[in-house]
Amino acid sequence: MNKREDIMREGGCTCGAVRYRLTRSPIIIHCCHCRWCQRETGTAFALNAMIETACVSLLCGDTEQVEIPSNSGGGQKIVRCPSCRIALWSHYAGAGEVLSFVRVGTLDDPDALPPDVHIYTGSKQPWVILSLDTPVFEEYYQRSEQLSEARLQRLSELTSEKI
Repeated sequence: MNKREDIMREGGCTCGAVRYRLTRSPIIIHCCHCRWCQRETGTAFALNAMIETACVSLLCGDTEQVEIPSNSGGGQKIVRCPSCRIALWSHYAGAGEVLSFVRVGTLDDPDALPPDVHIYTGSKQPWVILSLDTPVFEEYYQRSEQLSEARLQRLSELTSEKI
């Protein structure tokens, strides 16, 4: 996993009505290649930074949550700008609202947060070439094998039955 300092990062929607700040570094950054993410984003994958929701601060504007079905059957809530409708982050049923999965592309400096893992690559688009430097998983991964002790501790501090 890439080592990152706890640097505050900011982002927002396309129209500028919503701005947010990450007050801590993400726990992990997933590049998900599942068909569901492909359909949802309209492209080859979704790049999400998993972070405690308490570490996502809304700087300006209001957001709305849109509930949609998910491949797991538990659904997800996508937090969007009500004006331009850009998806800013999601809350998946498995973790509830204690974890946010921030769309890295909505950050002002998305280049600073490359993926730590590629997941669900069994359904990745065949023309996508993955780096040999980043772990690749046909499905999901064992958190204990990919996260540092400090990042595992961050997860354990959240409601354990939610994750």
